[in-house]
Parts: sequence; structure tokens; C-alpha cells
Amino acid sequence: MDFTWSERQRELHAAAVEAGGRIAAAPGEEGGNPGAEAGFCAEAWRAAGEFGLAGLDVPVEYGGLGLDRLTTARVLEGFGEGCADLGLLFSAAAHLFACCGPIASAGGPSLRERLLPRLARGESIGANAITEPGAGSDVLALRTRARRDGDGYSISGEKTLVTNAPVADVTIVYARTRADGGHLSLSAFAVERGTPGFRAGRPFAKVGLRGSPTGSVHLRDSPVPAGNLLGAEGQGALIFRSAMQVERACLFAAYLGAMARQLEQVLRFARTRRQFGRAIGKNQAISHRVVDMSLRLEAARMLVYRACWLLDRGRDATVAVSLAKIAVSEAAIQSGLDAIQIHGGLGLISGAGIDLALRDALPATVASGTSEMQRDIVAARLGL
Repeated sequence: MDFTWSERQRELHAAAVEAGGRIAAAPGEEGGNPGAEAGFCAEAWRAAGEFGLAGLDVPVEYGGLGLDRLTTARVLEGFGEGCADLGLLFSAAAHLFACCGPIASAGGPSLRERLLPRLARGESIGANAITEPGAGSDVLALRTRARRDGDGYSISGEKTLVTNAPVADVTIVYARTRADGGHLSLSAFAVERGTPGFRAGRPFAKVGLRGSPTGSVHLRDSPVPAGNLLGAEGQGALIFRSAMQVERACLFAAYLGAMARQLEQVLRFARTRRQFGRAIGKNQAISHRVVDMSLRLEAARMLVYRACWLLDRGRDATVAVSLAKIAVSEAAIQSGLDAIQIHGGLGLISGAGIDLALRDALPATVASGTSEMQRDIVAARLGL
């Protein structure tokens, strides 16, 4: 691996830090985006779309920036450094990797030409609907059905915990096209807003990532054209697995940036907060905790970069992606706890912003495949 960033990568990262700061300042700052606490901010989404965040790795011919995986992750890391609304970045990454990605890789030419340009510019918002009330990690237990109906399909079922569902214009829906079980029974469809029988629920109230609207999706005999099928019938599991590989590798780079921003905040506090006649950072109990925050950040960063590097070279990145996802998500939670402990009573005050990083980190070990599922993947590759 080459640990030197190209000039373009450095420029894109710096631009992302600066743009992130403009789009979503910390809660309470003048001009800040309220989405970090109050919910989805359409203005912030549009501003992010103007930068290109909604189409980072979408092919250039469809209006995206056409970035490779490593550069995409580096740009998302930059946004995480500058943007206090991690929910906005989570939504943008889910839109990019779980909706745009499958359409770009498996959609037919006419579907790509019709949907991708608006998605890449952020004029349309994408979602991915696979989780169901009775099927989370067990994707083969899906009950949503898609049956042939004339020249298209009729889809019925219910999805939950769908990122962007309340605001999405295009939702990738995974459904059974065969009654028997197994991976070849699943297919993927691009379902557009306004489709008869298709309804998105209201946003769920969540502990963190409040700037990312999450909700349910209901389909009742919803007609979907055959041209909106991604790939062929039975390829849904493969399409989903491929999308999740990229999402797990790249999306969580935003948490790297957020942890870097958090570390700087903690360092400023540890240097200036005085107790018993000296800065608290001079106390070993504090300084070692800060060092551990730095250690977790750097270790997670290297694992993310390596996973993306392998993906860019078309090599098997299964273990690398799972290890990176575990490292980032669990580091984000522990560092959030450390930041609160270091700030003492101030860390417990809602509105001070110290608790926000922890609340935004909590979903990370569950979303895009739980830590337990990632450990199962690695264990299987180790022969256990």
C-alpha cells in the first residue's frame, strides 16, 4: 500500500472538511444545521448534493464524480471532520452505496439513464429496503413477495428500519420471486415514489443519527415495471451482498472524521481545563484515556483504508471489510464514552454537544450488519 495521498485526494479531502463545516455546524452555532438534533434538513442535503456528496462514486457519465473506493472513503472522512450532523452523512452514504450503487452496477441502461443523474446530483434521494419486522440479519427469512404480473411485477410486503424511507424518491426493495428458500429466491427492484400501493411511514424517533430519517415501507400489490428489476431474477442476494461490502468499507469512514473532530475537542478541553492547579491533561488518568482514543482512531483508519484498497483492486476484501466495520463502530462508541468521562459533568449536559457523538455512534454496531454478524463472517474465514 502507498500511504501517500495524491494531490487530488488531498484537495477533495480539504474541500470536504470545509464544505462539511458550512453545511452543518455544531448545534447552537450560528447558521448551524439543526438536523443533528431535530431531524432531516433538506437544505443541508441540497448543499451536500451541490458538492457532489450524493454521487461520489457514481460513474461520471451519469453525473457522479466517479471516485474509487479509497478516495470516496477519504472524502467521507473529511465530511465527518467538518460536519456535526453525522446523520446527514449516514443518509448520504446509504443513498450512495445501497441505492445508487446497485442501480449503477445491476440496472439496465434505460433505468440508469433515467434515475442515476438526479440521484447523483442529490435532486432525488435513494433508500434501501431489506429489513423486515421478522427478518433482520436473516435476510433469507424475507416475506415480501414479487410475483409476475403481465409485463412487470406486483410487490407486497412490509419493510422496517429503512434509512431515508420518509424522504426517498427511489427505494431498492428486496423481495422473493420464488417460493422456495435460498439465495436464488431473492430479487431486487427499484421502486419509485408515487407507485400505487407504495407508502412510506413517518420517521422513527431514534437515540442518535437524528438527521437521518428512518422509517417503514409498505407495499400492497405495487406494480413495478420489468425494467426496474436489477440484474436478473434471483440475483438479489448477490446484489445486496456486493452493496453491503462497499457500504461497510466506505460509509463508516464518516465516523473516522467524527472521531478526529472529537479528539481535537477533547485535546482542547484537556489542555485548558484546570483542576488542583494544573491542566487536567497532565493527569495520567486523563492523558492515557486520550491516547487510547487516538490509538483506536488510527487503528480503525488503517483498517478502513486497507479494505477500500483491496476493493479497488478487485481482491477479496471480505475479512478486511468486516474487521474495519467492527473496529470503527466499536471505537466510535468507546471514544464517545471517554469524551463524556473526560468532560465530567459538562459531558452530561444535553446541548453542550459532548453526548451527541456517543448517541450518533450507538447505531454503528447495528447498522449495515451487526458486530456479531461481522465476527461470524471473520470466524468462518478462520475456519471456526
